[in-house]
Amino acid sequence: MNMSELKALIKDVPDFPKKGIIFKDITPLLADPKGFDAVIDGLIAPFKQAGITVVAGVESRGFLLAPAMAARLGAGIVPLRKKGKLPRKVHSASYDLEYGTDSIEAHADAFAKGSKVLLVDDVLATGGTAAAAISLIEALGGNLVGSAFLIELSFLNGRKKLDGRNIHSLLTY
Repeated sequence: MNMSELKALIKDVPDFPKKGIIFKDITPLLADPKGFDAVIDGLIAPFKQAGITVVAGVESRGFLLAPAMAARLGAGIVPLRKKGKLPRKVHSASYDLEYGTDSIEAHADAFAKGSKVLLVDDVLATGGTAAAAISLIEALGGNLVGSAFLIELSFLNGRKKLDGRNIHSLLTY
């Protein structure tokens, strides 16, 4: 599938989660076997030869992409969860969203020292979530190789918060 075919499977939902936000609903894309396959191939393409040992998926839609990406890369998975969802000792990082604030956590022992980590999430918007995730990964000893996003909302300038990082976005709006 080409990029316009993938974009056609993503539905805009106006005023969600609050007025003025246009939510990009990826569930129709995930439900399409050829579309999902193309997304996973596209997200891992720049990282196939990078020796990735862990794919870190950001809750919640990053969780939907991380397992398939990790399976194709021969890597493990680390979930980066919302506050209070992990049962053992955690480290956390807070961030601003375009519509509020939140924080993510990972188990304190989630990353082996020097592990080669690929961060994945569905959307790069303002960059706050990704910057917090990168901070968390590195604080826990992971070596961030790159970040992969299904969608980048370029008008929100999220790349600026990740300046100098290896960023791969499959679809840009």
